[in-house]
Amino acid sequence: METTPKPKNIDEYISGFPEEVQGILEEVRGTIKKAAPMAEETISYAMPAFTYKGILVYFAAYKAHIGFYALPTGNEAFQKELAVYKTGKGSIQFPINQRMPLTLITKIVEYRIQENLAKADKKKTKADKKKTTL
Repeated sequence: METTPKPKNIDEYISGFPEEVQGILEEVRGTIKKAAPMAEETISYAMPAFTYKGILVYFAAYKAHIGFYALPTGNEAFQKELAVYKTGKGSIQFPINQRMPLTLITKIVEYRIQENLAKADKKKTKADKKKTTL
């Protein structure tokens, strides 16, 4: 049984889909890049991901939807806006036959940036406290 090789980068991931899906994935990718220009692109769990002081978001294409993964906190913060979509603990399904909610994606990414910055500051403060007590 032959397995499909895992994509090495986001371009490779996107190129494995039909043209119309590629366009949607590029739209989502561009929206994330615009909201988080400092973030790095990577592949994690065989999905496109953006990192900045930790994982910001993942996204992936499926037969009928684009999966968007903002971790549980990203979903909790936007419960009202996400009520019209199928969601799970940290996952959102945007139907592939509807316009992508790019403004909402931007807000979620910006929220995740602030979350990661706050976590990084906490870690730094703890590390600084350890240094001063040694």
